[in-house]
Amino acid sequence: MSGAATQEKSSGSKINLGAFFIEARALVALAIIIVIFASMSDTYLSAGNLMTVAKDVAFNAIIALGMLMVILHSGIDLSVGSTVGLTGAVAGTLFQGVHLPLTDAVMYPSTWVIVVIAVAVGMLVGWVNGLLIARLNLAPFIVTLGMLYVGRGLTQVLLDGTNITNELRGQEELGNTGFFDVFASSPLGVPISAWVMVAVAIAFSIVLTRTPFGRWLYAIGSNERAAALSGVPVNQVKTRVYVLTGLCAGIVGILQIANIRSSTADLGEFYELNAIAAVVIGGAALSGGRGTVRGTIIGAFVIGFLTNGLVIVGVSPFWQTVITGAVIILAVAVDQIQQILQRRQAQARAVAEAKRESGKALVGPGGYEDPPPEQT
Repeated sequence: MSGAATQEKSSGSKINLGAFFIEARALVALAIIIVIFASMSDTYLSAGNLMTVAKDVAFNAIIALGMLMVILHSGIDLSVGSTVGLTGAVAGTLFQGVHLPLTDAVMYPSTWVIVVIAVAVGMLVGWVNGLLIARLNLAPFIVTLGMLYVGRGLTQVLLDGTNITNELRGQEELGNTGFFDVFASSPLGVPISAWVMVAVAIAFSIVLTRTPFGRWLYAIGSNERAAALSGVPVNQVKTRVYVLTGLCAGIVGILQIANIRSSTADLGEFYELNAIAAVVIGGAALSGGRGTVRGTIIGAFVIGFLTNGLVIVGVSPFWQTVITGAVIILAVAVDQIQQILQRRQAQARAVAEAKRESGKALVGPGGYEDPPPEQT
């Protein structure tokens, strides 16, 4: 083997090794975090703390799965946190009763009716986002940033500066009890939020890998123009992904008010940042077209185990915010490195293919360079 070939093979091996670690960055980061904090605290890997982490991670993971759907088509949704808060406020308000117009009567919906209405509000917010982005061709960043303020403002209007707590228990005579029994339960010792996370992850994985919608989503993220020319219903797909994001936010809103047993105005703050961090750490590209459910779940666990470890070792909440922001920046930087490595691999393959084709053109049927040497 020539020196040039050996050097080329060595260079390719280095690129492949680097690409492997970049691709597995979420698992590597998770393992490092667990080892570090487990060595600093004896309670970090205790059963009780692991259940706490699972519950907290589930909230972020469900939101992150919805965010994954948006990012796959190169969009963004900054309104998911305020949608969580709005959903919780709607549910809390309905538990207080609905005053019927033109009468003094008050209607108290059943628990499941309240849950359905609250989640539907989350989906409605997502539908409005999708409609403005897909039909009016507005920038996702601007639309969802505006909706963040709209959702947070409506939450404050509904709650009017108060927290809704006791009303969430319901009353036997009104037939609206059982909210906590279902949405704050722990079947088989595992928090209900973790079960919901698993169900949503399985459903979204099937959607992305086994349905035309999933293929359309990846196609739009890779090249929207080409996808549109090939017959992909781009506007419909865009609208639906924001509806799915609103659905995830609505589900988390219900689970969260059951978890803290109160509906508060600040519910869901910074959820959008944690969700974006989880998606990017999990290997998705902010430019769209690349990302998996598995990677997003791992990314959510990275954020969850990191935050929990910082709390256990006594790091200030202010520094926790700083570290989370730094993790987001690092994740984006690593994503850019991954894209650079992939471009280099593609260029190396193109160069190797060109050399092979050039060699075939120079070698004739008899194995000699064309034209063959003259016989003496």
